[in-house]
Amino acid sequence: MTITGSQMRCAPHDPDNLLDRMSRESTLNAHYEHLIERERQLLAKHLGITSGEVLSIGAGWHPGRHLFPAPAFRITAVDSDPERVATVERLQRADEVRVGYAGTLELPAASFDVVLYRLVLHHIAYQGPLAPCFAEAARLMKPGGAMVAIEPGLWHPVGLGLALANRTGLATALHGTPDDIPLSPRRLGALARAAGLEPELHTVTYTWRRLPSGLQRALAPLDRVGSRPRAARLGHTLMLIARRRG
Repeated sequence: MTITGSQMRCAPHDPDNLLDRMSRESTLNAHYEHLIERERQLLAKHLGITSGEVLSIGAGWHPGRHLFPAPAFRITAVDSDPERVATVERLQRADEVRVGYAGTLELPAASFDVVLYRLVLHHIAYQGPLAPCFAEAARLMKPGGAMVAIEPGLWHPVGLGLALANRTGLATALHGTPDDIPLSPRRLGALARAAGLEPELHTVTYTWRRLPSGLQRALAPLDRVGSRPRAARLGHTLMLIARRRG
């Protein structure tokens, strides 16, 4: 295990919040299973990279092996929490692990085919600017590589509601933490272009994990339009694929 970078972490989560008290575990699990399958489908269709080196930043407990299976892909997992990094190493969910923080990683330039941010940039946005994360991803990617970011979208009704809760100071009471910052699709594209990357946007899903399972299933067919440019911007969960050319 290599120790590098700063030790910044997400804001604490209060489990005694309104939405967690109202949500069933079976409903949440149904959403997560659908989310994972949609992520796989989108990357299989649109990424165009079938093997290589993956850097998973903010990897948490699950660095993305469901998206980048061995032996085709080799995953380096980075997280600011040493306990999570140790767990990923113990369970062999990645090929290499590091403690570090996005924007400060001491890794060689042009050494990864994919840089993955899975449900992490919206936490970093609470702590500071995202531009260093995009610039670092561009530096670390090989020519022809891609940055993949999977994040909650601001322009979905739930994203707008979450942004309002953040502004009024109700976020922790509502869903447990103040550091869930839904991201504007326009902002994601602008940050990618400013880093010299070519962005494309997809909706992973329009459904929300708090909805009843039956309603989630009824809405799931809407996800099929999630790669149309206008429709992609309105997703609950967005996938940005930002490529480095040449």
